[in-house]
Amino acid sequence: MPDKLRVAIIGCGRMGQEYLRAYTTYPDTQVVALVDPQPDRLKAVGERFGVEALFSNPDKLLAEMVPDVAAVVTPVKYLKYAAIACAQAGVKGISVEKPIAATLADADAMVNECARRGVVFAGGNLQRAMNEVQEAARRLHSGEFGELAGAAIHAFGGEISGGGCQHISVLRLFAQAEVEEVLAWGSPSEVLTQDHDTGLTINGVFSLSNGLECQVFGTATPYRGVDVWTHQDALLRWDWAPPQVYVGLDTTGTRRQLDIKYPPYQWSEFSYLTGSIRSFLAALKGQGTPWISGHDLRQALEVAIACQRSARLGHVPVRLPLEDRSLTLYPSPYRWLGGDVTGLPQSVAEARDQK
Repeated sequence: MPDKLRVAIIGCGRMGQEYLRAYTTYPDTQVVALVDPQPDRLKAVGERFGVEALFSNPDKLLAEMVPDVAAVVTPVKYLKYAAIACAQAGVKGISVEKPIAATLADADAMVNECARRGVVFAGGNLQRAMNEVQEAARRLHSGEFGELAGAAIHAFGGEISGGGCQHISVLRLFAQAEVEEVLAWGSPSEVLTQDHDTGLTINGVFSLSNGLECQVFGTATPYRGVDVWTHQDALLRWDWAPPQVYVGLDTTGTRRQLDIKYPPYQWSEFSYLTGSIRSFLAALKGQGTPWISGHDLRQALEVAIACQRSARLGHVPVRLPLEDRSLTLYPSPYRWLGGDVTGLPQSVAEARDQK
């Protein structure tokens, strides 16, 4: 590996600019190229970050240079084409944002192409990559809190592929298991029949490969994330923040919270994007695996599709992996097509000086 990995950012919208901020901060990476179809924004972002090699599409980038790393931060509709083009051109490491695709076959194509070519394929900005989430999982898996006894997901609704991939990814990490069967109820009925997941709420049960069952609450509870508990009366709770850990009860009968001294990590100003990118770069150097992988994103999409399918069929059990890889669940139009198309464009002035 060179001292500085050469990085191309494909997609220079709001999230792409967050990747740019990170990659231009790290001492072991150098952003060498930007790709975006909007010429005014591309020029403004290039000037802001001092990047001179600007391209309107991935083909033009790859015809002129093959970077070590490609961070694909486009709307979901364009992820597959960009990721596979980069893999076939010889890019060593590729990351994509969430959700990975709308159709399972497209997710398969990206995962399989990268695996076939030995490309490190990472996922994006998910809380599974938060340093504290990884540390809590490590301590749980070491047996410190006892043997797992159960799990629950709270507030699984709104976007079960675009946002729900956060819950599914944390659940799989904590449980060290895959979802093998889904039994789901979906509401409201008019949303359940649409082709995208905006506004869809799911209640149900996930059967996991380790024998546990995870209760799924889409309707309101006091929490919003993932709980796992053990036979030794420990509870780990991820609620869109560093996980809280409780063991036993205090004298008032209230769960006793442990003071978990999570180790600090460098570049925490980028929040959980730091863990995602830094573990990805470490994997490129032969040190471990990405904390979010393309496989993780594919699994989250498959569970979301299974949820919609179970609910549509009248809450019948649906086994995973799904045999029909043509099954599709579109994310919200904003995630699928981007703000430029769905009425939330970024102005050139904002792109020039986004805080």
